[in-house]
Parts: sequence; C-alpha cells; structure tokens
Amino acid sequence: MNPPRNHPLVVRAADGLLPSWAQASESRRLHMTRVSNLMREWAVVRAECEDEVVRWAALGHLHDVLRDGDPAELRAMVDDEFAELPGKLLHGPAAAGRLAREGVEDDGLLRAVAFHTLGHPGLDTAGVALYAADFLEPGRAVRAQWRASLRGRMPDELDEVAFEVAGARTEHLRGIGGSIRPETAAFLELLTMRVHG
Repeated sequence: MNPPRNHPLVVRAADGLLPSWAQASESRRLHMTRVSNLMREWAVVRAECEDEVVRWAALGHLHDVLRDGDPAELRAMVDDEFAELPGKLLHGPAAAGRLAREGVEDDGLLRAVAFHTLGHPGLDTAGVALYAADFLEPGRAVRAQWRASLRGRMPDELDEVAFEVAGARTEHLRGIGGSIRPETAAFLELLTMRVHG
C-alpha cells in the first residue's frame, strides 16, 4: 500500500519550515535539524521514494514542534489516553493532535510524532527510525561514543539499534524509579521478537 501523499505542512517541515504555532527554542530547533538530517540520510540510504524521504525528514522537524510549550497548555490539548503523562512527555501527543487538526491524515506520521519518546508497537519503519534518531543524534553528549557506534549501524540494523535504544531508555527509567508504560513495554517486546526471533 502506498503511503498518503504528504500534506503541504509536512513538505514545508522537511525543509525546516515549522508551522506558526511551533513552540521550540533555538537550541531545540538545532536538535530537530540534526534529527531531520539523520532521518533524511537514512531514508536515502534505504532507497525510499522521494515522498517517503520528505516524510522522514519532516518527522525530524515535527517531533519536537511543541517541546517548549507550557505543560498545562499541552495537557489541555491531548486525548484522555495521554492525560496521565508527565509534563515533559506531552509534546508528542499534543503535536500529533495539532497536526491532525491542521489536516495531516498520515496515521503513521501522527503515531510517530505522538510516540517518539515512548515507543509503540504500531510504529511504522519511519516511526522506529525517529525513535532511534531522537536518541542518537550527534548533539547528545552523554555516552557520545556509544551513540556514534549505534548511528554507524543505521539504517541497516534498524530493529537491532532501536532494540538497544529502547533497552537503554527503559533501564534508565527503571533506574530513576519510573514506570514503563504499556505502549513502551509492547514496543520493546515487539523489537525483542524481531531481533531474537
């Protein structure tokens, strides 16, 4: 099945042109550009069609389009299923909701934006790549060599790298006493099956 044609907002985002309602600081925008560059590079290496390359690059810019929004305002924008999320995780679901209200009908793109921090078993290939790229982009200083080694395996080992990223994220979350959401657990289980059979 062919993916839906890209909405004009998505096409503009692929070139770094964010919607007027974006709430992202300059440093956040630099992060988004680095993620977008990785996503575009990986899509090209995978020989994705031009529409899909645009879609992947747009995801890099759109995933954090509301990252610097006020958590109370973002909470008012999300569906009930996200109501209990901590404030710093609301930006994905809020951005996906806003994109849908702007006319974006690409369910895979919307799911990728909504769940880029949590993971979700329903993520398409671009969504899994975004989950990894957000964590691996070269501007992140913590464990920089390890992240660089994982980037070097992309996109050929997408599932394996995403599995390692998901493992590191859940281990960190458990280490600080956080709970693992059902979507994250299901995503990790799916990646485990893909990687280990």
